[in-house]
Amino acid sequence: VYEVVTITGDERGAGTDANVFVTLFGEYGITPKVHLASSRTAFERAKTDVFRIRTHNVGPIKKIIEHDNTGMSASWFLDRVMITDVIRPHLRYYFACNNWLSKTEGDGLYTRDLLGSMDAMDMPKNKYIVSVFTADMKGSGTDADVYINIFGELGDTERRLDNDKDNFEKGTEDKFTFDAPNIGKVRKITLGHNNKGSSAGWFVDKVVLDDLGNKMLYEFPVNRWFAIDEDDGKIQRDILVGGSQPTLEGGKFERGLTDIFNVEIAALLSPISRVTVGHDNDGVSAGWYCEKVVVYCPFTGIEQTFPCSKWLDDREGDGLIERELYEMVSLRQKRQKHPWSLWIWTSDLPSSGTDAEISFQVYGEKGKSDEIRLENKTDNFEQGQTDKFMQVELPDLGKLTKLRIWHEKRSPFAGWHLSKATIMKTLTKEKYMFPCERWLDSNEDDQEVVRELPATGDLIYRVTVCTGTVGGSGTDANVYLNLIGDMGDTGDRDLVNCKNNVNKFEKGNQLDEFIIEAVNIGRVRRVRIGHNGKGGGCGWFLDKVVVREEGQAESQAIEFPCNWLDRGEDDGQIVRELVPILDGQRLYVDYKIIVKTGSIPGSSSDSNVFIKLYGEKGDTTKMMLLVSENNLGNYFETGRIDVFNVETFNIGQISRMMIGHTNEGMRAGWFLDSVQIIVPVHGSNYMFPAHRWLCKDEADGKTEVELYPSEILEVEQMNYEITVVTGDVVFAGTNARVYIQLYGENGKSEVIRLHSRSNNYERDTTEIFKEDVFTVTAVDLGTLKKLRIRHDNTNSYSSWYLDRVEIVDTKEDIYYFPCNRWLAVDEDDGQIARELVPVDEAFMMQDDDEEGGATLGLEQKMSTTYTVKVKTGEKKYAGTDANVYCILFGETDDTFVNLKSCKNHKNKFEQGMVNEFTIEAVDLGELLKLRIGHDNSGWFLDWVEVDAPSQGQRLRFPCGRWLDKNEDDGAIVRDLYPADLQTELYTPVPYEIKIFTSDEFCAGTDADVFIALYGHKGVSTQQKHLCVNKRERRLYFERGAEDMFIVEQLEDVGDVIEKIRIGHDNKGTNPGWHLDRVEIRRQLRKGKGSETTIFPCECWLAKSEDDGETVRELVPSDIITQKLLRDGTLKTTETEVEDALEHSYKVSVRTGDMYGAGTDANVFLTIYGDLGDTGERKLAKSTANTNKFERGDKFTIEAVDLGQVFKIAIRHDNSNVAADWYLDQVEVLDEDTEEVYMFLCERWLSTKKEDKCISRIFFVKVIPYHFTLSTGKERDATTTARAYVIIIGNNETETDRLWLDLPKGKNCFVAGTMEHFVSYGTDVGEIKRVELGHNGVTPESCWLVEELSVAVPTKGIKYIFPCRCWLAKDRGDGLTARLFNVLDASTINIIRKVIYSVTVVTGDTQYAGTDTNIFLTVYGANGSTEEMLLPKNGDFERDQEDTFNLEIDDIAPLKKIRVRIDGTGSRPDWFLDRIVMQNLTTEEVYEFTYENWLSKTKGPKRTKVCELGAVVDEEEMVEKTTYIVQVQTSDVGAGTDANVFLILFGEYGDSGMLPLKMSTNRNKFERKMKDVFRFGDMLSLGELSKVRVWHDNKPAAGWHLDYIDVKDEAMDQTFRFPCDRWLAKNDDDGETMRELACANNDSIDLSDKTEYEIATTTANTDKASTTENVWLVLEGRKTRSKEFVLENKKKKFQGAVDSFEFSSKHLGDIAGITIGHITKDGKKPKKEVFWHVMEVVVTEKELGNYYFQCDAQIPLAAKKDQFLTFECCRSVESFASKVRNLVPVKYEIIVITGDIKGAGTDANVFITLYGVNGDSGQRALKQKFRNLFERGKTNRFILEMLDLGELLRVKMEHDCSHPNSGWYLECVEVTNTANSVTTIFHCGKWLGTDKADGQIQRVLYPKY
Repeated sequence: VYEVVTITGDERGAGTDANVFVTLFGEYGITPKVHLASSRTAFERAKTDVFRIRTHNVGPIKKIIEHDNTGMSASWFLDRVMITDVIRPHLRYYFACNNWLSKTEGDGLYTRDLLGSMDAMDMPKNKYIVSVFTADMKGSGTDADVYINIFGELGDTERRLDNDKDNFEKGTEDKFTFDAPNIGKVRKITLGHNNKGSSAGWFVDKVVLDDLGNKMLYEFPVNRWFAIDEDDGKIQRDILVGGSQPTLEGGKFERGLTDIFNVEIAALLSPISRVTVGHDNDGVSAGWYCEKVVVYCPFTGIEQTFPCSKWLDDREGDGLIERELYEMVSLRQKRQKHPWSLWIWTSDLPSSGTDAEISFQVYGEKGKSDEIRLENKTDNFEQGQTDKFMQVELPDLGKLTKLRIWHEKRSPFAGWHLSKATIMKTLTKEKYMFPCERWLDSNEDDQEVVRELPATGDLIYRVTVCTGTVGGSGTDANVYLNLIGDMGDTGDRDLVNCKNNVNKFEKGNQLDEFIIEAVNIGRVRRVRIGHNGKGGGCGWFLDKVVVREEGQAESQAIEFPCNWLDRGEDDGQIVRELVPILDGQRLYVDYKIIVKTGSIPGSSSDSNVFIKLYGEKGDTTKMMLLVSENNLGNYFETGRIDVFNVETFNIGQISRMMIGHTNEGMRAGWFLDSVQIIVPVHGSNYMFPAHRWLCKDEADGKTEVELYPSEILEVEQMNYEITVVTGDVVFAGTNARVYIQLYGENGKSEVIRLHSRSNNYERDTTEIFKEDVFTVTAVDLGTLKKLRIRHDNTNSYSSWYLDRVEIVDTKEDIYYFPCNRWLAVDEDDGQIARELVPVDEAFMMQDDDEEGGATLGLEQKMSTTYTVKVKTGEKKYAGTDANVYCILFGETDDTFVNLKSCKNHKNKFEQGMVNEFTIEAVDLGELLKLRIGHDNSGWFLDWVEVDAPSQGQRLRFPCGRWLDKNEDDGAIVRDLYPADLQTELYTPVPYEIKIFTSDEFCAGTDADVFIALYGHKGVSTQQKHLCVNKRERRLYFERGAEDMFIVEQLEDVGDVIEKIRIGHDNKGTNPGWHLDRVEIRRQLRKGKGSETTIFPCECWLAKSEDDGETVRELVPSDIITQKLLRDGTLKTTETEVEDALEHSYKVSVRTGDMYGAGTDANVFLTIYGDLGDTGERKLAKSTANTNKFERGDKFTIEAVDLGQVFKIAIRHDNSNVAADWYLDQVEVLDEDTEEVYMFLCERWLSTKKEDKCISRIFFVKVIPYHFTLSTGKERDATTTARAYVIIIGNNETETDRLWLDLPKGKNCFVAGTMEHFVSYGTDVGEIKRVELGHNGVTPESCWLVEELSVAVPTKGIKYIFPCRCWLAKDRGDGLTARLFNVLDASTINIIRKVIYSVTVVTGDTQYAGTDTNIFLTVYGANGSTEEMLLPKNGDFERDQEDTFNLEIDDIAPLKKIRVRIDGTGSRPDWFLDRIVMQNLTTEEVYEFTYENWLSKTKGPKRTKVCELGAVVDEEEMVEKTTYIVQVQTSDVGAGTDANVFLILFGEYGDSGMLPLKMSTNRNKFERKMKDVFRFGDMLSLGELSKVRVWHDNKPAAGWHLDYIDVKDEAMDQTFRFPCDRWLAKNDDDGETMRELACANNDSIDLSDKTEYEIATTTANTDKASTTENVWLVLEGRKTRSKEFVLENKKKKFQGAVDSFEFSSKHLGDIAGITIGHITKDGKKPKKEVFWHVMEVVVTEKELGNYYFQCDAQIPLAAKKDQFLTFECCRSVESFASKVRNLVPVKYEIIVITGDIKGAGTDANVFITLYGVNGDSGQRALKQKFRNLFERGKTNRFILEMLDLGELLRVKMEHDCSHPNSGWYLECVEVTNTANSVTTIFHCGKWLGTDKADGQIQRVLYPKY
């Protein structure tokens, strides 16, 4: 962002109304033309205007341009401009102008160049005289306007050449003088004209420029036309000082190609300020898209890039064919190379020529060149031929000493006889000759294809290669070697011809000897050795390389030690530089290489990247970047940073680097952004900008490039004095080699060996390492954070007990690193490396002062303990006896550990075993991967789990593969990556827990002790077992002992630990334990120090002592705080904790009143509140009964305040003979708050009864969620993973992870199917988001989800989420979980459900049990359910109670149920005793008693259906009655012989199907005949509303029905149902079913008076009630009521429901109410008094109920002038009103079949409509002679039925009666033709047994 300030001059007419633009020219580029958007008052005379423009950073600004010439008053006198870089405000530039920008004022220019300065007083000015010579030839003059632009080293300036004369005439000289900024030395000019006038063409001879300020004279020869019809048609040209314009000839200029030209000009212009490029527009396709121009000057070594990226085409873009290009300075490079010429003479011998590609390398006194390849064209290097290469670039090598030349021997005709080579420096003509006269051929001479052509004599080096004895150390790869000396190197030589072994490089200290011929390279300093990494056993453990000159003694041989050269071992390098071992000398230097790939599309690469570094002391080899330090796989991805550590010889300060790739792979091209190299030892940080392509098909086609550092940052160095203290323990000293590495906030040091001439690390000794010993390694690390110290376990007596390490740096900062542990394979945890963190001196001094040497456990635990669990697979022979190791790789570091000391098993890694290990390391950062391997036999690893407390993560690393050379892929080392979905998160805090066992007889315990910590508001840790194995349990918790545990895997419970729960499992030989106290210490959150909380106990945790409790809850008594002050001292404060909030809970347990209900088992209870839980408590001592759990028992549980209790868990241990227990209920009383929590159970806890569970959980509030998942049809859409859903509501409340487990028989989500699930979870309120995911991590677990629907039946809502996305690691975006927002879902209102607990009791009669299917239909006052199949927990057995939860429509209060069996199964008969239903919301209980058989063969009734009336509190909800049905056949046509059926509908449901069989007439339903039928012992339906009557048309016979009369004998009332229509296939509308409305109900007369019942609900809170009166007014649709006074008599409005009745005229439907609160005596209240009303319900018997949700406080007033109004929120229509609305209506039904393959069906389709007035019954959708329901078709039907009111849902189904029955239903549209209301029911699913979920019926809900 730049701030531009313009100052308009104080001249007459100085202001302008033109549009002003500015362009900024800087070192880094040019901005586009930017409009200075302004108000009308901008750019006025003597005014300053400020603008802000947003553009890219152009660096230091050199020049700006403003221009425009529009508007009424365009002229503008500009005084000056100031520009400020807003981000870098110190960069402010001043641009003086003091001139007109006008066509009519001044010099006529309205475009000006302004050169800037950062000094406001520095106004760079100069005077130039331009002389233009027009040639003396015909037509050479011009009338056009001429312009000149002069370019100098400081900028450029443009002018129009015009004066009062007639200029530019034939043979004349025109002179122009003008002032301009000083642009320094002039490079070139641009001259041109605007082609205006009658004779515009112009021939210029030359231009002479006199720079008066710098006293320089420049001549620019031209001698060319400036005319569109002459020469090349140009009217503008760039002219160089003393030279002509270069022309690029011979180029292809084809798409995607790079053309290279050599251009010679008279002047050295580099660096160039700009380039003009263009073409002559000649040819068929002259248009050209120029990407960029790159100019390299070999004399200055500068390479400049001029981006273009535009068309040069008169038919594209802006139509220009010539453009000026400006440099992108960020891409400028400087090559320190010189041009040479090379001549190669091939000998004139037979077959001496070669087809191979030749490479060479030149050596000089100052170093060597890179390897240079000479491409072998078809005519190069032929017999007797001389080949010239004129453009060879070499660095400054000083005097040349030798030439190495070689070829690739891949060609069959690769053999070559080289005569000599000559090389000459182009500038100095310096020449060198290198004679050869030898073969370069693998079949000739000495079979070498590499020759060194020296300036001195040859030498022979004898090289001995020693392969190690480690397993797998031999190699079959191709090995090469390079000897590097003081005077050069031998180059890479293939080690092919071994002098002493045929099979080279084999395991077992094999010595392979080779001869290397080379020129004298001086003393050999380094050996570079490597292999090509190919072949099955390419990994190689090289022990050492020995080098000596031929003729020298063996004692003078130089030994170079090595290591692994294997991508799978150590650091993964297969090329190493080796140096000899010299005491005290640093052998290697670490280079951290940070490579950034660009962010442009397609910038990533699959190719292998290499790098080569050049320094003042030499150069490295080409090093492949194979093993990244910071990431996992797939290096060099778009926009990513990859970090590599390379260990190589010290090359000193880096001067340049070469980076490239091998151009292999599908996407080889790579866009490199930058490289950063950090050398910690030197304290240097090198930045190498690149920002270019390395690609054969992009830019210049290069795949490797040399980069030079743009900046080098220095890092300060630091000296350290290290003191190592060995502990005072038997055999504490070590003879092994000790190494240390320091870590600070600025990085880490190298690995340093600590050794001196004395006998180090003896018992109780202190070794001081002076500062001058390790200065070479002392990079300033800043504040030290940790150190890693280890030994190599070599020599005997390697075990070492380290007490501490002390470090003093040059700033005299002292660091203490306590250890107090063994570094030994046979001691402690078997580790020989430790990571230590510093602690403050005050803590160390405290440690020394305390008696007995207290430990610094918590301070040392600023590091972290990683708990590693390793699961060996279940496969046969899965175990191993090998030595297993693992490496944890984190973001900041990694750590290597041998898995030796297992916490839980002595014999490790056995089949199916989980082994636990502890790894101590300082925080590694976020764990990225884990490498695990072994050294021997096969092993099947299932998974590894790492608990990382520092990250608050528990990570699972799945494997599921063999680590076996003979299994799988043969690998015995694998890299594992964490599975995100299986990662558990928590907030960890390290706790130091001290357990004090009392000093009493038998106080100690061998039991397994556990502890849990609790903080504020119920935040708690997991239960933590303090011992991990039996050995530790025997060692700890002894009498009088103090045991300390450092626990990191526990969660943060907040600032205060309010209580702890501690206990044991009562196992072991002496489980009883007397605990004295517990002390828990934590680090202070602010400042340094700790806080210790003391929890006294002083009682037994034992079955046989005290109260028999083995678990105690302890509260704190004191808190001790130790804080480190600024002066380094510790301040200790002790605070006594007030009495903790102890709570007492009275628990009443009621056992059921039935035979065998009691139990002798041990019962356990856990109470859960929103502030925590009690933990599991045994209900041991009942205060009511000695023999517990026989009837009612009471127990007392002491605990900390649990807050609001919401759940209990209760179980028994199934011990003793009579263990089965029928639990009726549990009541929990909080004695402090007197709040009672009731948990109704009424279920068995038994392994033999009901669902055979002996533990149950009861919630205060959980609800069911229904899920439907549709899997996509694409290939691989199926998954075997385990799916889950999380429901998220308001305030981020969410359910637990609800796992969607498939039913038995299904093991995967199959493509194209639909699965349904029901899960119970927390009620989150209004749903906001839904998360769907799965736990799969393998490619086989990928899953394509088509759709997810979530229904909440208890709230009557359903959400449909369209997914259509992959949940897969290797598909799409790689996510296995998705978060869906309900705003993106389709929302549907469904039938609201209520949860009922249903208990079915089978009678105690022989053969009473059944395995048949049982169906239930429930009827209530507000509707009925559909028939439901009862779930089975096994069969319904004799004298058994089966209890389950059912979701039932909200139709309460219940009236009756209908039970039906289908008679299937081997035991179809069933003796039903009773069914009990309890509403779990209202706790209302309904009992339905039958005590009879449901059977066709047993019992008196011989029926499979029964209806049972509800009994509530011993009151029957429905009476029994007899119905007499009279059917009158009309006097029209004939009667019918078909079978006739009817269903009666009334207030309490329907009668079920009643067959009209037993009539008073023998021949039924004859013309003009009345048939009478009697149905006795039926449940009354109350007031009847309608009759559904139909016949089966067998035989086919029409029937004209006149009416039906139904008499209810109990009510003594007859209901008439008129018909007067045909029920016939061939008459009327062809329907054989009719619905008849009751004619008894007269229409309501709204002019009559009616009764209103008003019920008010007062809030049950303090100060909610009132003793005064309430007044109320009803607002009806028709009129308004008078004021009703609700008189407060008998203490009304006291937190309950109060009812009042009033008589009033009819108001119509009630829309609103007005409520006021008034004093009884009419006096003004003395203070503010309110009545808190929750709800008001107004009832009118004829119309229904009207509900008003208030929840408001009504103020008390003396007058009726204060009130509140409320609108009706819900109304329930009365039954009488519904009956009045039952009139016949025709419904138009449109069915749309989907347009997908196989969508149509030939089955019979049926529809059932459901509305607020009932349902239609099942209706067939048929049409004669029509092929219905075909793919993509729409079918229309008309059905007549009684008005259903508002439609709630439809059921669509078919009978699957045809082979092609599968049907894809798109949607159904239902239109009520009476009121034209259309309701749309969307489906979009299959109805087919072999499609989706296999269902052939769907319930659809409306979409409005």
